[in-house]
Amino acid sequence: MGTTLPFLRLLTSEELKQIDQTGRRILERIGIRILDGDVLKRLKDEGAQVDYDDQRVRFEGGWLDQVVNRAPPSFVLYSRDGKNDLHLGEGNVYFGNGGRVFRVLDMATGGYRLTKLMDVGNTASLVHNLDNLRFYIIACQAHDIKPVNYHLLDFYYALNHTTKHVMGGCTDLHGAEQMWKLASIIAGGEDIFREKPFVSIITNTVSPLTIEANTLEIIDFCANRGIPVTCAPAPIAGATSPATLAGTLSQLHAEALAGVALAQVLAPGAKVLYGAVPTIMDLRKMDFTLGSVEMAMMNASAVQLAKLYNLPIYASAGVTEAKRPDIQAGFEKTVSCLTVAMTGADYIHLAAGMLDSANSISYEQYVIDNEIIGMINRVLSGINVNEDTMAFDVIERVGPGGNFITDDHTIDHMTDEFFYPNLSVRSNFDIWEERGKQNMLSQAYTRVREILEDGTDGLLDHDTIAEIKRAFPGSRLIW
Repeated sequence: MGTTLPFLRLLTSEELKQIDQTGRRILERIGIRILDGDVLKRLKDEGAQVDYDDQRVRFEGGWLDQVVNRAPPSFVLYSRDGKNDLHLGEGNVYFGNGGRVFRVLDMATGGYRLTKLMDVGNTASLVHNLDNLRFYIIACQAHDIKPVNYHLLDFYYALNHTTKHVMGGCTDLHGAEQMWKLASIIAGGEDIFREKPFVSIITNTVSPLTIEANTLEIIDFCANRGIPVTCAPAPIAGATSPATLAGTLSQLHAEALAGVALAQVLAPGAKVLYGAVPTIMDLRKMDFTLGSVEMAMMNASAVQLAKLYNLPIYASAGVTEAKRPDIQAGFEKTVSCLTVAMTGADYIHLAAGMLDSANSISYEQYVIDNEIIGMINRVLSGINVNEDTMAFDVIERVGPGGNFITDDHTIDHMTDEFFYPNLSVRSNFDIWEERGKQNMLSQAYTRVREILEDGTDGLLDHDTIAEIKRAFPGSRLIW
């Protein structure tokens, strides 16, 4: 990078300190409701202040620091082939998609349909082939499979269509156990998978200030097997958190630190991301607004809060209320992705494919968002300033009235100085007309068809697939 991140700080040092202190005061005086008796006992044994009557845990400041400090400040989210390993906590910014939507926009018909298992494979193939999307989050709810095999199948379809890091949520411990068994087979054994886990797990705090038993069971299971986790609060300003941004950030900070602390009590040294999915309501009509500029501002501020504790962050950006890949989608996505990226967020999810307040996806939007993120990555790379790039000798050689187009210096730098978009129209009007009046959406549609036609067979070899079938007999898997 020519310039060191971060470029942007929305909170001053004093404001950051005030929100941090308020979050800590929430933990110490109000506490977190923990809906699991076994975990309450473990917290009590660890030294936390536990009230069994209302299932509430309070985090005294010194104890909180001691526990949170067990969390590693940096770690790797591995890819299967080693080509897209994500080095968190080292100043890198990575973008990926988001997940668990219920509908997909079908550009062939112009309407929405319910998501199916094939959409997991298709979206994984898209992410696998789009260079600026560095990780895959299981994108949608498959309506055509039974719940008992839900996590087995969606992780299978994801891992069969991308070698990039895969993250997904599990609704219960059984789903996490299915994921562990499946991924261990693909890795070649439990020890190999534990050493370099290419899967991570999303869990969530229930705002305000509650963590359920299922969530704690999944964190316990995964963290003790070396699988990275996040416990991501998703407070909604004006609904499940205060209407003020500072109040929501204070609550979010308390919930996120509680998630980190709980992971460290359950599995000291666990690889955990500070989680942040704050957003707002449009209180005029009580509409949920993930594409709001305030969501971008709060996620950017959450990066500052996470970095106070040297924690990698699972942040959110790239969502829109638009129902189609249109102008609204473009500006809402770009504002939030650029804002959050410029603060130095490690891991930005929801950044590709999302429409309709994160209720729907569009294949074409994945391709368009990949291009938006490519432009943002160019901003993040900064301007490289050195003797060669300032080019005094070149300017002297070409001289007044000269031409730089054929100079060797231009040829040397034509590929490393500029971002070249694949979808944007850059030709003049006459040439654009001659070429069929293509626009960004029509070219994205063509690119989607190319990727999906090439990726239908999947990436896993026949021997691995056969072993997976033997490991899950009677599950009536759809292969």
